Amino acid sequence: MTFVSSLIGTDFSGLFMMFAGEGVSFGIYDIAQSLTIPGWGVIITLLIQSVYLIAVGIERWLTYNKAKAQSRQYAPKVAQALKNSNIEEAINISDKHKDSHLAMVVSSGLKEFAAHQGSGEITADEMEASKRALDRAIAVKTAELKRGLSGLATVGSTAPFVGLFGTVVGIIGAFQALAVNESAGIGAVGGAIAEALVATAFGILVAIPGVWLFNYFTNKVTSFSVEMNNSASELVDYFIRQRAKGAR
Repeated sequence: MTFVSSLIGTDFSGLFMMFAGEGVSFGIYDIAQSLTIPGWGVIITLLIQSVYLIAVGIERWLTYNKAKAQSRQYAPKVAQALKNSNIEEAINISDKHKDSHLAMVVSSGLKEFAAHQGSGEITADEMEASKRALDRAIAVKTAELKRGLSGLATVGSTAPFVGLFGTVVGIIGAFQALAVNESAGIGAVGGAIAEALVATAFGILVAIPGVWLFNYFTNKVTSFSVEMNNSASELVDYFIRQRAKGAR
């Protein structure tokens, strides 16, 4: 084990001396100077993706937090209004909570139900119309909550390949430099190697938070969808009770 360790230590020492002897520097400024046009294209593309990632992440986080906070305020108020059989008040409360996902769904169902309530006995077709209004509202709100998530998925899945493209370009540049001057040392290809390593690292750095945010926000949307479906189901039960009272 000691013999192997000494060999590894000797190899790394030799490698370090080879880089030091050639005067190769891997500082940010030196790497930026050595970047080729394709390399800059890769870095700029990854920068754009990272800016998009940050912007969508902040916007979605604020949107979901606002929806959650307003829904917590909205639920007990509308429940009390419906308990008192005051549908108009429930609709007014819903309209005041524009950012709540529950308010949008409940408001759609209540408005459809209220449109038929004054026309005598509520028929089965009118009940079905209220259910369809709830389904449409859930579909629209779910699509709204998912806005931007496909972009996060795209960034998370493509950023490593963009970085890999930069790596391939850097390696090609290194081999071209060696082909031009066969006796050249590591200094002749250091810039191309640095370009390849930076592209790979940057691609991974952008992809990891992209995938993490996509999964996190997808779980949030799933949770909101469950809440909306539960609210719609409870509202349908309320409509059935109201219809039974009207029939009596």
